[in-house]
Amino acid sequence: MEPFVRFHDQHPPAAAVSLSEELLAGLASTPKFTSPKFLYDRRGSELFDAICRQPEYYPTRTEEAILSAATAEIAEVVGPHAALIELGSGASRKVRLLLEALRPACYLGVDISRDFLLESTRQLASDYPWLEVHAACADFTCPMAWPEGFGGERPVAFFPGSSIGNFTPDEAEGFLRGLAELLPVGGGLLIGVDLIKDRAVLDAAYNDAAGVTAAFNLNLLERLRHEFDADVEPRHFSHRAFYNERDSRIEMHLVSRCDQSIRVAGERIRFTEGESLHTENSYKYSIDGFQCLAACAGFEPRAQWTDPDALFCIHYLERGG
Repeated sequence: MEPFVRFHDQHPPAAAVSLSEELLAGLASTPKFTSPKFLYDRRGSELFDAICRQPEYYPTRTEEAILSAATAEIAEVVGPHAALIELGSGASRKVRLLLEALRPACYLGVDISRDFLLESTRQLASDYPWLEVHAACADFTCPMAWPEGFGGERPVAFFPGSSIGNFTPDEAEGFLRGLAELLPVGGGLLIGVDLIKDRAVLDAAYNDAAGVTAAFNLNLLERLRHEFDADVEPRHFSHRAFYNERDSRIEMHLVSRCDQSIRVAGERIRFTEGESLHTENSYKYSIDGFQCLAACAGFEPRAQWTDPDALFCIHYLERGG
């Protein structure tokens, strides 16, 4: 019998139209950019999962090590009967480190990639038969609500993987403020945040020797071909990622190898040789800097855990009164 998952489709009916408009607006800008969410179709989600296994990519293994060492403390801080909400659930690997310790009343996985979300949550339901599992296909960067029928004494959102770094600091504050409005006073947020560190470590993490991050970035162009009727040739672009020290962020770009004109969703977009399409940022924070940002959004710091090399930090925040 297939494991039972309560599925909630929260994508608006006109999502395809709005996505096209959002995509074209970014391509028409100077400089050109796309939202990082366009990187995460099914293939993109699979490639990101592979990135997390690369030796240069420290965030995943470091965050998992922190979670593994701190699960008992996290469970004590969170308390019993929580309703656990995983934002950007992906393969739902890290949350397994919390499920046994927290024994939540129920679990909700939220992800924009429908097929990947269903696969991962069905596997969770199979592996944890005692757990009530919900899945919401939604763009959590947009206003949303917890789905009907999902609840518990105390909702706790889990946002792993330093995904908060994909937002600019202003966007991150806005996102956190929106999340605080969804939570009751005392509701929790367990969030992973990548820390400022040596540039060489950062540059290597986003330029792995196996080329998986490059394939992930270039897969955006494959998605444009398949979903947005684009006549783009991925071989005419190259992957570039580097640490911007001034803004404390990794930038990821697709750089045009030649002068070219591509068609996307019926519109012609011109690139000159060397011109780039900015596909993703990953901001890095100090512990105090992130806590200050979270406080501006209505959260109060309750605890934090780091690794011995201070590469990464997991914060536990509560919505203030």
